[in-house]
Amino acid sequence: PAMDYAALAEAAAEKMGLYRRDPGGWRGCRRTSEVSVSWRPSAEFAGNVYRGEGVVPGSPQDVWECIKPVAGGLRTKWDQNVKDFEVIEAISDTVSVCRTTTPSAFMRIISPREFVDVVLIRQYEDGTMLSAATNVEHPLCPPQPNFVRGFNYPCGCFCIPLPGEPDRTQLLSFFQTDLGGYLPQTVVDSFFPASIAGFYSNLTKAVKALK
Repeated sequence: PAMDYAALAEAAAEKMGLYRRDPGGWRGCRRTSEVSVSWRPSAEFAGNVYRGEGVVPGSPQDVWECIKPVAGGLRTKWDQNVKDFEVIEAISDTVSVCRTTTPSAFMRIISPREFVDVVLIRQYEDGTMLSAATNVEHPLCPPQPNFVRGFNYPCGCFCIPLPGEPDRTQLLSFFQTDLGGYLPQTVVDSFFPASIAGFYSNLTKAVKALK
């Protein structure tokens, strides 16, 4: 049976709302001037869900411009963990199936990965933008020989306007990824907090460069 991509995307967005409203159980693991990163055990798979929270010095429009998951978007230019991003199938105006590839990382201990996700974009009445995603299979995306197939469990980013501060944006992000392959848990546990700190740092630079 065909996957119901729209329903899976909707469920991922629901999860993001739950994570956002649920402050309990998060344990801090890394803090920089740009982001505080915390984690808790995932209810979706045998790993952790990570939460990044920081304020980016840029308008919500500029921050969104840098992170929005679209073909030809800016993310491949500034995000060191995204090598390539392509839309495999547009399901609707706001839902698409996408393939992301990542370069090798962590001194090449982590080889290149590929992820196939259904991605949803939503705007809320207060101007908050959400991008939410979760792993799916797609007939046009069989596993590729040079990549390890990884799996994103419900994950996403909220770009939240700060009242009275048009040039600052709260960015709340949730990462929940099974990298696949046979990686030592210690590598996985040190990779994500460092990677999220890098994400916020590189995003901050990218937003500045838009000006």
